[in-house]
Amino acid sequence: MEMFQIRNTIVSREIIETRFGCDLGQCKGNCCVHGDAGAPLEPHEASEIEIHFDAIRPYLQPEGIDAIKKQGFAIKDEEGELVTPLIEGRECAYCYFENGIARCGIEKAYLEKKITFRKPISCWLYPIRVSRLSAMHAVVLHRWKICQPAYEKGAKEGIPVFRYLKNPLIARFGQEWYDELEQVAQEWQNEVEKPQVVINK
Repeated sequence: MEMFQIRNTIVSREIIETRFGCDLGQCKGNCCVHGDAGAPLEPHEASEIEIHFDAIRPYLQPEGIDAIKKQGFAIKDEEGELVTPLIEGRECAYCYFENGIARCGIEKAYLEKKITFRKPISCWLYPIRVSRLSAMHAVVLHRWKICQPAYEKGAKEGIPVFRYLKNPLIARFGQEWYDELEQVAQEWQNEVEKPQVVINK
């Protein structure tokens, strides 16, 4: 995996090279349903959810509300990291279903202007994952077979992962960081498109 550095991050070149675009009609939002644990949470995100839970509650399933009451607004996974609780080991407790598609109740409350917190950054950034490496952060692409329709759609539309996720990347790292990423992407594109010089011997 080729990586490059932007400030205090090590970034996988895959997020520039790979095309992506969520296709909810095909995947049905299964990233909210499948997996070994809930969505990763930052401590301040768990606090935001707790503070604004009364505004989020109306958008959740009864089973989700019960799971949160029993487990808490956030729980720790096997590695001791904060994640969202699940409903009996299945979907995230904060999701709901609309026309057979799993959607985020937190984001629904945000879109209806009930809260100012959109949703966990790990969800908003997916399929990009951010992990800590001492003083640095690794920004990499996480591949999951349930997202195959999104890779196919992105390939058809020519959308690189990092541009599809421009807003959450700016929210996580800032505009200047994103501008540097765009510059790296342009330099890489120029290199790819550079005519190859063939020397005949």
